[in-house]
Amino acid sequence: MRFLLALVLACAAVPVVAADAPPSIEDFFSRPRIDEAQLSPSGRWLAITAYAGTGRKTLAVVDSDGKQAPVVVATFSNADIQSFDWVNDDRLVFTVTDLQTEAMRQKFGGGLFSIRRDGTEQRQLIYAHPSQMERNQTAGRPPLEWTHEMLYVPPGSGNDVVVGEHFVNSVGELDRIVVKRLDVVSGIATTISIDQPPDSKSWWFDQRGEPRAVASSKDGMETLWWRKPGQSAWSVLATYRAVETPFRPRFIDTEGNLFVTVPQGAAGYEVVKRFDFATGKPVDVPLVSTPGFDFEGGFVLDRGDGKVIGIRVETDAESTVWLTPRMKELQALVDKRMPGHVNRLSCRTCADPDVLLVHSYSDQDPGSFWIYRPKTDDWSSIGASHPAIDPARMATLDLHRIKARDGRDLPVWITVPKGKAPAGGWPAIALVHGGPFVRGVEWYWRPEAQFLASRGYAVIEPEFRGSTGYGRAHAKAGWKHWGDTMQDDVADAVDWAAAKGMVNSGRVCIAGGSYGGYSTLMSLVRYPDKYRCGAAWAAVADPLLMFDDAWTSDLPREWRAYGLTEILGDPVKDAALLKAASPVVRAGEIRSPLLIIHGRDDRRVPIEHATKMRDGLRAAGRPPEWVVYEGEGHGWRKIENRYDFYGRLEVFFAKYLKPAGT
Repeated sequence: MRFLLALVLACAAVPVVAADAPPSIEDFFSRPRIDEAQLSPSGRWLAITAYAGTGRKTLAVVDSDGKQAPVVVATFSNADIQSFDWVNDDRLVFTVTDLQTEAMRQKFGGGLFSIRRDGTEQRQLIYAHPSQMERNQTAGRPPLEWTHEMLYVPPGSGNDVVVGEHFVNSVGELDRIVVKRLDVVSGIATTISIDQPPDSKSWWFDQRGEPRAVASSKDGMETLWWRKPGQSAWSVLATYRAVETPFRPRFIDTEGNLFVTVPQGAAGYEVVKRFDFATGKPVDVPLVSTPGFDFEGGFVLDRGDGKVIGIRVETDAESTVWLTPRMKELQALVDKRMPGHVNRLSCRTCADPDVLLVHSYSDQDPGSFWIYRPKTDDWSSIGASHPAIDPARMATLDLHRIKARDGRDLPVWITVPKGKAPAGGWPAIALVHGGPFVRGVEWYWRPEAQFLASRGYAVIEPEFRGSTGYGRAHAKAGWKHWGDTMQDDVADAVDWAAAKGMVNSGRVCIAGGSYGGYSTLMSLVRYPDKYRCGAAWAAVADPLLMFDDAWTSDLPREWRAYGLTEILGDPVKDAALLKAASPVVRAGEIRSPLLIIHGRDDRRVPIEHATKMRDGLRAAGRPPEWVVYEGEGHGWRKIENRYDFYGRLEVFFAKYLKPAGT
């Protein structure tokens, strides 16, 4: 099966390299051979997205029985498949984007197409944004405008999906989303007849595709609404400040129960609870809790009857809590065959499945896909995502729970290179995640950290206060502390790793993108003697610019007015705090060598941040190394820029961390 699939996709051969040579930059950062895989509702067919010899992401369908040859069902010369889903056993829907064009053309509006699994009857249902691809009129009913997007695919065997039409206000920002049913065969869209609350922007659906919950937001306040089956009227479940959500819908089961995530206890770890409509609040006893972590995961459904058969949870690594004896048994069998891996099982009719899709991966293994037939114990390899990577040569990733200087629990991820550490410990990179209000690391093969480890560096990645995933108290502890305690957490993680003998405290650089770039700049201000060098890309350099109402920024005005003021600081009331937290203002205090890289068309962090930082460093007599990628935004989409970027990092870090002659 894998051989046939390789022929269909015309994949390039894996190059042969010397046994002692580290993997190349291209090995780490090329696009995955196989990106995603999904079983059809019956489990007979497997759809995958993969990069073909043309460099474009392609959609293919594989017969899991092996009776028919794999078929490329959708490919474009000027676009890539962005996402896909099975609607029924015969038809798929997919969206597109262009991963080879400049950032300003990669906008909202990936369109929507439907196609049969044999590649026939392709139909455009929603126009892509004109920047994504040219409009080509299809026969029959014209597609919906690009302001529509797919919201939900109900499980079952019907032809309908749920889409939403975006309406914008006078300044071009999202005002509301109107939900519609769309027949993927006829192309007919019908507005769902409900009395939609005003300012409705986030929707949740039951398994029939009926809208049951919606969040509306305006002027920093959010209201959560609920609708009973068969009724058009909505009732209010809660109204609150958008930055302090008391609970959030996660799932609606076949009985109409609403399950929400709620912060619980002093640490505010998010747990799953059933919402009690009689009392108007979540029940006391949680259904799912993951001590030490917020609940992050989802509910696994049997596609046949819609019942919940398992719950995926994310602690340090992902695992699945199966609710049926047979799936528990099968998970144990697969784990025994592939030890030391996360083995994600997917089934469609799951009481006693004939076929399972297995996605197996680890911190050292980028992952591979398999078809497993339990009743015959038959395994078929679909392929690996990065076949050039040898897991045996990859570094290990571990999560440590340490204490920050003020006693706060501080999760820290450490990637340690293969082999024996040099005298004094490994040279190290403190790699700071972006966001900052996201979880930075999960336990899987991560090319950035693995690349740095392959070049002989330990990689220290702290989940500093402000990071999510570790309790609401930990996240809120970072509010208005960008310039101080958030940087202290990074320094504490470095000091801890040095005290444990993992790293050489005299050979540490700091690096990161977006907020991680800000942290790099601010840490060089706050700790001028700790880091030998810093690399900052797409970096926030002047917090006050985050509030700028310029067209170059894509941050919504409502978020700037009611979100950033809470978590970063009010530009008027907290002007002194923001000035003290500004790397641009304090550029003269930076003494370490600095590499600054930015995309010319970045709208999340406009290039003015970088130019002001560069000019401040030049005025202080410490000009940075300076790189601008034309046509790129908040990250590097062009593959040649990605390779160039990591090549520059490799040279830069070696210059300041490696002994002369190595």
